[in-house]
Amino acid sequence: MKAISSKISKTLTLGSYLNCTDNSGAKVIAIIGALGYRGVRKRNPAVGVGDVVIASVKKGKPDMVKKVVKAIIVRQKKEIRRPNGVRVVFEDNAAVLVNDDFLPLGTEIKGVVAREIAERFPKVAAIASGVV
Repeated sequence: MKAISSKISKTLTLGSYLNCTDNSGAKVIAIIGALGYRGVRKRNPAVGVGDVVIASVKKGKPDMVKKVVKAIIVRQKKEIRRPNGVRVVFEDNAAVLVNDDFLPLGTEIKGVVAREIAERFPKVAAIASGVV
């Protein structure tokens, strides 16, 4: 995985609900863990755009509900600072379900994804409708 060039404010924590923006069968997921998080003891992990999380499916197809999955956060409401001074804000918090090799489970992504996702996970950006 490539490093992210932008300053990402990590605003999503354990228990945060995200819209699942792909067509894998899940509609809403909740964060239950963060992959690769290293922090202070007893502090809840905080994640942002480009981070991989472990999530539980809360709403969706009956065979997907209560399943534990991996997801990549592709949008967040809190602004993202880019090196050229631009700040990018999205209207919702959204994620895409992936497998263990970080390849997307769905075949299309509704809405746009951040450019930081395209740098780090090109396969996810390839099926997105747009990159901002």
